[in-house]
Amino acid sequence: MASPKKPLTATNATAKLAVAAARKLNREVAKLDFREVVPWVYNPLDYAWLAHEQYLLKYARPSCRVLFLGMNPGPWGMAQSGIPFGEIAIVKDWLKIDAVIKKPTPEHPKRPVEGLACGRSEVSGRRLWGLFRERFPNPDDFFETYFVTNYCPLVFMEESARNVTPDKLPAESRAALERVCDQHILQLAEALAPEWIVGVGAFAEKCARRAVEAWSQNKPRSQPPQVGRVLHPSPASPAANRDWAGTAAAQLSAMNVW
Repeated sequence: MASPKKPLTATNATAKLAVAAARKLNREVAKLDFREVVPWVYNPLDYAWLAHEQYLLKYARPSCRVLFLGMNPGPWGMAQSGIPFGEIAIVKDWLKIDAVIKKPTPEHPKRPVEGLACGRSEVSGRRLWGLFRERFPNPDDFFETYFVTNYCPLVFMEESARNVTPDKLPAESRAALERVCDQHILQLAEALAPEWIVGVGAFAEKCARRAVEAWSQNKPRSQPPQVGRVLHPSPASPAANRDWAGTAAAQLSAMNVW
């Protein structure tokens, strides 16, 4: 059974805490140097900050019961829009985000950032946000209970522009990144106080469990969030290409968070 809703009077304060946590994450990842392991790195929290901040201020609420956690930005999603799983049509038409997106420096010639004018579709984002929009035509109804974020804010690319996911980084680089990103997830969870953190895919679930373990060690008298997982909606996954929405909805229903 769902717990009683938290009062909405603190919405602005909650959003401000989320914004402060994202600003800190931006500063911390900027200190990390990945040039020896990946030649190209984009940070949407930098060049797409205005859109990301708008998202946090509009939708980070104290009534959040479930925090969805993705891995890192996709090339046609958050890399373009600054919004986790940020399928452009969803960002503009459903989330109603309208902000100037700048350019990353340097910019890979094969991965130009066109912002909200990008004509490419982010399949994972279209599936994830599409499921949410179908159930909640009004985004305010969705964000009354749910919120979506990414574990890592950075886009990693090979010289060919091929995407490199955080789990494929060398151990030392990955450990440095995890220290920063783990801390951010803890700060965001403290701001939102969700009952659940649901990893979108196995990597995100692993990160969520690590954050919750740290929560339990640092706050032994408080109740940490429960952790769950839904199938990642990536088109690279054969399972996701067989009725991803139906599978994800069933998984969420089994956790009693849907």
